[in-house]
Amino acid sequence: MSKIEKTIARQQEKISDGQFYEAHQQLRVVASRYVKQENWVAAIDILYGGALALLKAGQGGSGGDLCLYMVEVYGKGAVDVGAESKGKLLALLRAFPPEEPTKKRFVDDLMAWSVKFGDYENGDPELHHVAGTLYAEESEPYEAERHLALGTKDSPEQLARVEYEWYTQDDSHTAAQYAARAVFPYLLTGNLRSANTALLIFNSRLTSSNKSLGVQEVSSTSSDIRVFPVLPLMNFLGLLLLAIQRGGADLYRQLAKHYVVHIKEVGMWDDALAQIGELYFGIKIPKQGNPLFDMMGSMLFGGGGASPKPSTPKPKKVEAPPPPVDLD
Repeated sequence: MSKIEKTIARQQEKISDGQFYEAHQQLRVVASRYVKQENWVAAIDILYGGALALLKAGQGGSGGDLCLYMVEVYGKGAVDVGAESKGKLLALLRAFPPEEPTKKRFVDDLMAWSVKFGDYENGDPELHHVAGTLYAEESEPYEAERHLALGTKDSPEQLARVEYEWYTQDDSHTAAQYAARAVFPYLLTGNLRSANTALLIFNSRLTSSNKSLGVQEVSSTSSDIRVFPVLPLMNFLGLLLLAIQRGGADLYRQLAKHYVVHIKEVGMWDDALAQIGELYFGIKIPKQGNPLFDMMGSMLFGGGGASPKPSTPKPKKVEAPPPPVDLD
C-alpha cells in the first residue's frame, strides 16, 4: 500500500468512527502539502478519496469543501478534461446528498474548469448531461434546463420529460410554453436535431396522456406532423421546425404572422423568435451584447424572477385553430 493509500485509509477509518471534522481537516492539510510541492496527482488522489468517503457518510458540507478544493487543484495543475479527470468529478457529483448547498458551486466550478481545459466553449456535454439529470431527479427544473440544453445526444429526452412533468402542474392550455422551453434552447445553439427530438418526445407524452385532445396526424411524402386542434402554439412549434428544414425567410415570416395573436398572448417568445429568424433565415436584428447567451439566460434561468413556473396566459375559450400554413 502506497503512502497516499495509507493516508486515505486512516482518514476513512476516522470517518467510519464519526470523526468527520478531524478527518476533513487532516485531509485538507495533507493535500495542501502536496499542492505546495506541485504534486498534483497526489493532491487529487487525497482529495478525491476523502471527499467521496465524507459524501457517502452524509457529510455534504465537509465533503463538498474537499470537492471544491479538488477542482481548484485541477485548475492549478492544468489538468485536461479526459475520461479519468471527468470520472472523478462525476463520481463525486453523484455522491452529493440531496439539497446540499455546496453542490451548485461544485457544478459551476467544474463547468468553468471544463471550459478552460476542454474542447467545448460552453462546457463539457457529458458533465452538463449528468448535472442536468441529477437536478431533474431532485425536482430543480431551472437548473436541469440550464445544463441539459448543453448536454449530449441523450439530453433532449431528459429535458422533454422535465418540461412535461413541469407542465402537468400548470393549466392544460400552457403546453406549448413548456414545450418551447425544450425546443428553443437547442435551436439557439444550432442543435436542430435535439430540438426535433425534444418536441417529438414532449408531443408523445402530451398525446398519450390526453386522449381528449383529438390530435390529428398529417403525413406527406417528406414529413409528418401532429395537429392539435385546441393548442395552436403546439402546431406553431412543429411547423417552425419544419420551416427551418425546408423553408426560407418568406415562409418564416408567413408562419410568424399566421400565429402572431397567439404568440403575443404568451408574451415571452419575441426575443427567441428574433434570434431564430436571424440564425436560420438570415433576418437581421440589431446586436446588443451577446444575444445568444442573453436569450438563453432569459429562457433557461427565468429572467430576473424567481417564480416557480413560466408566466402563463389567462385561460381562454377553446377556438378552432387558423388554417395550417401551406408548406408545399
